[in-house]
Amino acid sequence: MALVLVNGNPETAAIWSPLITELGRDDTVTLSPPGFGAPLPDGFGATYDEYVAWLTGELEEIGEPVDLVGHDWGANFTLRLACERPDLLHSWSIDTAGCFAPGYVFDDMPCHVWQTPGEGEEAIAGWLALGVEDRASLNESMGMTPGVARQLAEALDDTMGRCILAVYRSVPEAVLAHWGQKVSTASPRPGLVIVPAEDEYTGGEARHRWVAERAGAKVAVLEGVGHWWMLQDPAAGAAALREFWDAI
Repeated sequence: MALVLVNGNPETAAIWSPLITELGRDDTVTLSPPGFGAPLPDGFGATYDEYVAWLTGELEEIGEPVDLVGHDWGANFTLRLACERPDLLHSWSIDTAGCFAPGYVFDDMPCHVWQTPGEGEEAIAGWLALGVEDRASLNESMGMTPGVARQLAEALDDTMGRCILAVYRSVPEAVLAHWGQKVSTASPRPGLVIVPAEDEYTGGEARHRWVAERAGAKVAVLEGVGHWWMLQDPAAGAAALREFWDAI
């Protein structure tokens, strides 16, 4: 069966390269969401519903249950798909589980800014105006490795910016909380909640564990890494995933 990796925001599939090397699987497929490393189809509005429908269609085309690993917004799409279409999955793994737990709120900067008409557009314009070198430096400061930091800096464009605003504006925290309450329906397929111990964006370990318990999922805490754990310590990430898959 295939291993499918789905990236998030503001990313492309480049984030997965070190992890793919560590895993050494010859059945790996990377799926970049439209606007985030893949072309934006005509009429695609870049909402949460549309991205989940996109991912569902991609997995239907593969034609057999997959091991699905999602990061960032890719993880948010993955958990909802696990609730709605477990038949498409052999297993699922996510690193944003805490976002679905009670009491989670997006960061004011930049998430709530992106959700605010006018302010969000100004923020994206300012980000684009930085230029590639400064964006790459900013990405490195957030924990990305230099090569990937530059690739993502080069990938950011007007289309990605519009998609960032659209997806955040389609998902207030109440929407994530709704799917958090439904997460027990993901239990027909084995799940893994990855907890990067130093990730400041996804709600903290206690919220991750709340979701894992509801879903009947395993938990893997990755010490010493943050949001981009697959870049910072791909060996540890690969080991956690292999241990999970071996136990299924």
